[in-house]
Amino acid sequence: MAATIKKASKDLIDEARRWAAKKQTGVSLRYMTEFGSRPTPRNLLISAQFLHKELPIRIARRAVELESLPYGLSLKPAVLKVRDWYLESFRDVRSIPEIKDNNDELDFTQMIKMIKVRHNNVVPMMALGVQQLKKDLNPKIVYEDLDEIHQFLDRFYMSRIGIRMLIGQHVALHDPDPPPDCVGCIHTKMSPVEVARNASEDARAICLREYGSAPDINIYGDPKFTFPYVPTHLHLMVFELVKNSLRAVQEQYMDSDKVAPPVRIIVADGLEDVTIKVSDEGGGIARSGLSKIFTYLYSTAKNPLDDQSDVDPETATTMAGYGYGLPISRLYAMYFGGDLQIISMEGYGTDAYLHLWRLGDSQEPLP
Repeated sequence: MAATIKKASKDLIDEARRWAAKKQTGVSLRYMTEFGSRPTPRNLLISAQFLHKELPIRIARRAVELESLPYGLSLKPAVLKVRDWYLESFRDVRSIPEIKDNNDELDFTQMIKMIKVRHNNVVPMMALGVQQLKKDLNPKIVYEDLDEIHQFLDRFYMSRIGIRMLIGQHVALHDPDPPPDCVGCIHTKMSPVEVARNASEDARAICLREYGSAPDINIYGDPKFTFPYVPTHLHLMVFELVKNSLRAVQEQYMDSDKVAPPVRIIVADGLEDVTIKVSDEGGGIARSGLSKIFTYLYSTAKNPLDDQSDVDPETATTMAGYGYGLPISRLYAMYFGGDLQIISMEGYGTDAYLHLWRLGDSQEPLP
């Protein structure tokens, strides 16, 4: 496949450049919910026709940007591989001339499903590219100077969240028997307490597996309170925050006779925001290190795709991950108009505030 990409490269890249110059169209959580609540064949056709126009623009923008990254990052083998995935997907979407009827729509849906699978490993593969770059960089380079790369990765991963949400939502609307209160991937009555409980149990299981013990987790908030959101997004964010807190507490108290203090999760429903606070007494982060926790360039953890690593990337979830958990969680929060803030007291512990915009009318950020 890569060889064909290289042959078709010039024409394909020229076409991608033309598409990348077109304007993207953002949608809101509320719009996706209202539109998807009636998944009639006609609405599925309209949705497919929208994606047929929108996906090539979004995919082309990333493919073109992958060509011109600073410090030679574009030439790293892992980044070239990601670029080829994007070009192949661009070519696939453009290979369907138009979507006129429901048979076209079903063919198109199968194809975008395949595209989503092709891109499953984009995050660890890009992380590998950044690692390959770091090996070659002059160690004297201050990582703040790599701001450009950090901003590129923010745009790149934010766009990926949007592409996967649009594809996932369209595919899920075909479910003939959707779970109650679900519109595609959106749960119209999602209980944040419930999702936080599941995510924190998953994180605790990993902590137990890795350390042999794990701090308790206490959750405060009304389990009956619900609002419309995407449970998989929330699960991913809470899982990441709780995993970090468990690791901090576990390492702080590993050689101590004292009982490790619990990690606390508090869910509050405000008029505008639903806020989830994850609090730990794991010793905190020095103020000088706080700016680094949202960058992609600091992790010392093993990448599951690294040549020396024997971890299966599909199932890889270690306590340390590969250092992308926090910045990517923040992008997930921002995608629907929320945010993630970390406040730390060095010598005591850390509070993470996950703000979710509950009104659902915020447009997707379109990098």
